[in-house]
Amino acid sequence: MSLERKDEHDHKGWMESRELSPLESIYLTTLIWLDKRLRVVDYLELLEDLYYKVNMQMPKSHTEQYNLDNKFWYWYPLYALGSFSTVAYIVAAISGALLGFYYAPAAAAADGTPTVAYDSVMLIMGQLNLGYFLRSVHRWAAQVMVAAVFLHMLRVYFTGAYKEPRELNWLIGIVLISLTLVFGYTGYLLPWSQLSYWAGQIGVEMSLSIPLIGEWVAQLMFGGFTLSQSTLQRMYILHVFFLPFITTALVAVHIGIVWMQGIAEPH
Repeated sequence: MSLERKDEHDHKGWMESRELSPLESIYLTTLIWLDKRLRVVDYLELLEDLYYKVNMQMPKSHTEQYNLDNKFWYWYPLYALGSFSTVAYIVAAISGALLGFYYAPAAAAADGTPTVAYDSVMLIMGQLNLGYFLRSVHRWAAQVMVAAVFLHMLRVYFTGAYKEPRELNWLIGIVLISLTLVFGYTGYLLPWSQLSYWAGQIGVEMSLSIPLIGEWVAQLMFGGFTLSQSTLQRMYILHVFFLPFITTALVAVHIGIVWMQGIAEPH
């Protein structure tokens, strides 16, 4: 007598009765294996049911109500700004990861050289094969992302896409544009050049000007009231570790909500 649990749905027999390609067989075998252990199909059906319920409750846009699909063609390029900013973010992330192999986040070396981080940037720009191109791609992708996110927010505002039932996504968008600006600022400080140094000093002064908690913010963000190795280290950790994970998660949620609710045409 076998103690193995009987397959109530006879998945193996069902698969043998079908003409499946090797790729399809691997996919279905994996899905069945996961479903027996994690109830994957049940959760997928739950998400599908939730998706259709949400979409049935979504109010129709003006273009849907009055069949104006062909009347708003001039708006369409503005609706690509969200995707454009996402592509720019991906390009910046990939190029930044490659730059990280050669960048040294150190304000001073053991021999007293005060520009280790700056020297590593000069190494990338002047001696590394395609280094100048790689850093330029990273820089321009970051600038394009800032511009695209800003224009995307303007489009959402002036077309009324922030209104009910899309308020949550609007708030997530506000957080994302704030993170984008922090991304730009932390990345601006990493070369540790004269421009970076004085931009950091401005950040310290702005932190200290905050009522009640200014000194605490300066200590947390910059490691003190003057720029030091702690400042550069904090900017590097924020730029490379914290911000990418938080931003990527919020972008995924943001895109998921757009997928569930649909695109809001001009109102």
